[in-house]
Amino acid sequence: MSAAAQRVAPGSWGGYRTIGAAVRGAKPGAVVTVQAGTYTESLVLDKDISLVAKGEVRLVAARGPAVTVYAGRAELRGFTLVSTAPREAAVLLRGGEPVLRDCEITGGRVEVAGGAAPLLSGCSVRQAEGAAVRLTGTSRTAMDNLTVGGCTGDGVVVEDEARAELSDTLVDGPTGRGVLLTAGTHATLTRCEIRGSGADAVVVDGHATVTLRECRLHEAGGQGVWTRGTAGRLAGAAGGRLRTSLPQDPPRPQDPPRPEDRDRAPVPPTGSGAGSAHGGQGVRLRNCEIFRTAGAGVLADEGSAVLLDGCHVHHTTGAAVLVTAEAEAELTSVRAVDCQDTALVVSVAGRVTAHDSTFARAGANGVFAVGEAEVSLTGCTVRDTTYTAVHLGGAARVGARGCTVGGTPEYGIRVTERAELLADDCEVTDAELTGVCVEGGDAAVRGCRISGSREGVRLRTTHRPLLAECEITAIGETGVRIGRETGGRLENVSVTGSGGAGLLLEEDSTAVVEGGAVRGSQGSGVVVRAGAGPRVHGLKVDGAAKNALFVEEGGEGRYEDCHLTRSRFPAVYAGARSRIVLRRCTVDGTETDLLRDDEAEVHAEDCHVEDVAEPLLPTLASEATGEGRTPVPAVADAGRRTGGDDKAQGNADDTAEDSEAAEAKLAELHAELDRLVGLDGVKHDVLRLTKLMQMVKVRQDAGLAPPPLSRHLVFAGNPGTGKTTVARLYGGFLSALGLLGRGHLVEADRGDLVGEYVGHTAPRTTAVFRRALGGVLFIDEAYSLVPQGQLTDFGSEAISTLVKLMEDHRDEVVVIVAGYPSEMNRLLESNAGLASRFTRTLYFDDYSSPELVRIVEHQADSHEYTLAPETAAALHDYFETMPRGEQFGNGRSARQVFQRMTERHAQRVAELDLSGLDLGSADAGLLTTLLPADLPPGGAP
Repeated sequence: MSAAAQRVAPGSWGGYRTIGAAVRGAKPGAVVTVQAGTYTESLVLDKDISLVAKGEVRLVAARGPAVTVYAGRAELRGFTLVSTAPREAAVLLRGGEPVLRDCEITGGRVEVAGGAAPLLSGCSVRQAEGAAVRLTGTSRTAMDNLTVGGCTGDGVVVEDEARAELSDTLVDGPTGRGVLLTAGTHATLTRCEIRGSGADAVVVDGHATVTLRECRLHEAGGQGVWTRGTAGRLAGAAGGRLRTSLPQDPPRPQDPPRPEDRDRAPVPPTGSGAGSAHGGQGVRLRNCEIFRTAGAGVLADEGSAVLLDGCHVHHTTGAAVLVTAEAEAELTSVRAVDCQDTALVVSVAGRVTAHDSTFARAGANGVFAVGEAEVSLTGCTVRDTTYTAVHLGGAARVGARGCTVGGTPEYGIRVTERAELLADDCEVTDAELTGVCVEGGDAAVRGCRISGSREGVRLRTTHRPLLAECEITAIGETGVRIGRETGGRLENVSVTGSGGAGLLLEEDSTAVVEGGAVRGSQGSGVVVRAGAGPRVHGLKVDGAAKNALFVEEGGEGRYEDCHLTRSRFPAVYAGARSRIVLRRCTVDGTETDLLRDDEAEVHAEDCHVEDVAEPLLPTLASEATGEGRTPVPAVADAGRRTGGDDKAQGNADDTAEDSEAAEAKLAELHAELDRLVGLDGVKHDVLRLTKLMQMVKVRQDAGLAPPPLSRHLVFAGNPGTGKTTVARLYGGFLSALGLLGRGHLVEADRGDLVGEYVGHTAPRTTAVFRRALGGVLFIDEAYSLVPQGQLTDFGSEAISTLVKLMEDHRDEVVVIVAGYPSEMNRLLESNAGLASRFTRTLYFDDYSSPELVRIVEHQADSHEYTLAPETAAALHDYFETMPRGEQFGNGRSARQVFQRMTERHAQRVAELDLSGLDLGSADAGLLTTLLPADLPPGGAP
């Protein structure tokens, strides 16, 4: 017998009777042939040796594992390795580079530990409990054509810093998870199948990473793939988060920014590149199929990241893809279809980028984004859903470019709460309710095509959504509906073939329409309801079945350079008490150009009428010169809100109140300013500014250039000195003068403007700024944008963004920055552009003790209390002794004192015997009179 070849057979003559004896007698590199039979022994291998089974060879563990390898390159071929302890290891590989080929391991697991680097090829593991294959330590394991079946517990578990490569492997029916990776492990699965797992098919936890190629995961009792923890931080993501940017065409450095983009908040979500999962960490699935899972097909959770490329996820009970809790996902050419729930769910602070993917035939929504989710869809299809195709809620931000959306019994795209949508070059078809619906959120929709829905676009929000270069066709009812008190902007929007009105502007809306066309509407072309105040420029209304422009009772509007043609009813209808201005408009192809109520005010200037049987507009030009009725005053850029009837139709203009109403409003604001306690210097400054702005308005109305005055202000003062109240009044003054559209106040602080990671600050600042358009943006504690000693803080990005927006919208907004006097100079010195725009500072002094007493008296009066004379004196002494440190809140402290006094008063009165009192007479003073005893103790509220 050769020294390099050994023979083992039961009872054999001339050979070894046990495998262990043959191994001990063999030299390194020897080949041991084992004849068929059952051998009850436990092998320990620590050298290069090959064991080859001839026939059916069963190696049954006598004690512990059947085979243990410590070192060397040991190879076993064709063995059946049996353990009698199913929760223990049948094969234990602690070191070396062992190879198991065509072996069947039964009754226990395969465990790889330490620094072992084994290969398992053509093997099977059956009837193990707990885990069929367990890889730990720093081991490196390759498995080819492995079958795991009939096991209780998990299929393959990879722990510590182990690495695994599985190819053409089947994990069949484990009662737990199919594959589990934890800690800092990594695995690659190629052409593997995981079916019938009792729980999740693949779980990636902690810092583990995994790549799956051409794998099939199905019939899982939980999720198909569940990744959680910090496993998948996409490489290069700033601050540990995915860097976000608006989906764009490939950048061209020579292209300047588009002007129409300057005033729109970019909706971020994610891009690839350095921060993507393509070349970095995370969970990567390529050309995989996931189906028939009891939970989600893919669940990215707890800050992990996942890349799906060319994957097909279908027939899941849960969502096809669910990304939540700051997880990140990139989807490329993914088909998420035929699921019982939503195809793509992004919630909490999840972030998703999807390219060329399909989300269809879903039992709920196609795409559902809520919380602080950020989603970017490029070239995607979302259709055939049970509910709304794309739903945005919470503070979600979704960007869609080149997408197709449709086939839903509800809305094509719906934006709610504080969500933001940016859609570019998308197509929305066959939504049974509304193609694009914005209810409470904000949106910028450019170059989109909307057709086949009951309503094309519905906007009802406190924001100012944008529709630009959009085509709206074959709509059952209204083409574009601007809801109550909504200030939408339409640029070159065309509406063709609507079943009702082309454009419907509801009560108190303030739309701006630039260019565009309304063609072939079955109702009126443009319908303006009571109190609506649109400004319409360059619009063409062609072939309306009713009026080209229908302005309901109380409606308003400015219409300039419009072309109204071929309407079946009079081109313009003006209802009772409506006020409209027509400048340089053309009317042709209709029997009558104007039908107006006796109480309507119509001002026509430089209008052209031809091919009209009964022209009236030319006669208004003479009326406007004084030969007839008094014309309506020229309409300013501010929208007046007057309320109105639900049946009104028309396009309202952004008009200021008439001069008499404006004077009444100014007087009301002056009276409210006078009622403020103290602040004599501030009141004087505000009234002086108001007079200056009145002169600005007079010059503008006279056609003269306005003087170079900055309306932006610095409010320097300690907390509680009335800065917010004065800011609100200042906006009201400018609105009453027609210099601001609404004059509303939007309050913000650092938390509203500054993001948490690179690329987040500019969009947040822009979104807040846009909400303030037409009013006042009040930034409290503005100095916090430049924290002392932090040169790289994101606050500087917020300031730069503000400076640019203030320049781009200098006539549409007033910005007031407020804070401690000692800190405001540092803010202005941080940016030269900021300092040049804030040239006027109003100083708010702390309240004196008598002024604080007056504030308490005002509070008492408004809540039906009275102060006894001795109480007012006690209050004065109380405020004199109150500490005036950082916790002192001025007016806020006075209000807190009043609140404490009412609480102590209630306790005092409750302790009295009221049964004998006549509370309807003089005794009622007990319930309303505050006494010195009601003052809180200690000189502090």
